[in-house]
Amino acid sequence: MGINNERDIEANMQIGPTDLGMVRIFIEADGVEIPMDFDPEEADEIAEEIKAAAIAARAVKRP
Repeated sequence: MGINNERDIEANMQIGPTDLGMVRIFIEADGVEIPMDFDPEEADEIAEEIKAAAIAARAVKRP
């Protein structure tokens, strides 16, 4: 499966700080829980990548 393949899966995502000073992205779908912890610098890089992707997505011409 690639980034352009659509799937009909519902998931919940939570993002927040942990008590250990990490940033956690927590995904839950179909009974599977995926906690992903990042140090603040990594979280900043991820945020920048998300922002860049949003800018690129706005530039895509839609039918």
